[in-house]
Amino acid sequence: MSNVRLQIMIAEPSVIVRNGIIAVLKRFPALNVNVFEVADPSRLTVELCKWKPNILIVNPLFPCGLSLQSLKNETGCRNLKCIALQHTLMEPSVLKTYDETISIYDTAEQIREKLETLCCPDNEPAEQNRQELSLREKEIIVCVVKGMTNKQMAEHLCLSTHTVITHRRNIANKLQIHSPAGLTIYAIVNKLVELNEVT
Repeated sequence: MSNVRLQIMIAEPSVIVRNGIIAVLKRFPALNVNVFEVADPSRLTVELCKWKPNILIVNPLFPCGLSLQSLKNETGCRNLKCIALQHTLMEPSVLKTYDETISIYDTAEQIREKLETLCCPDNEPAEQNRQELSLREKEIIVCVVKGMTNKQMAEHLCLSTHTVITHRRNIANKLQIHSPAGLTIYAIVNKLVELNEVT
């Protein structure tokens, strides 16, 4: 990765979110990243034409109705990899059009792994790491195994109920496990809980 120069464009209206992503990207000097920012949706097409980035990290609500394919065709960026920057729950059909999804709750390590996987699709270990759970996701699984409701988990972990639901959806997508019973088996096998903790 160190000899590849990544041109990353961040299309997001919030300066706080944009600066947060930039701060995370600067923690990975091995990725050799050059970052461009777009805050105004009306400038997205122009900036893509100007800078021709490898990767576009974009709030899915940002392109104002333009499809990703239209953006690629209009700007000549046909090999552009598009990453959805997920703030809230979104329809899976919307996220399917993206090459990858970054949640604002992802750790810096998860973001690095997703970028590496996207840039080096043949890198098998990176593909495996992409499915690893964050510490918070593991905590959510433990709460599910203990029989807590979403509201109880939110109170226990000092999160909003909405955030808990987002984590649960991410867990289901990563593990392809969609039932509490399945998560219980996963938690026991992976030593997240002891057998006597299961309710």
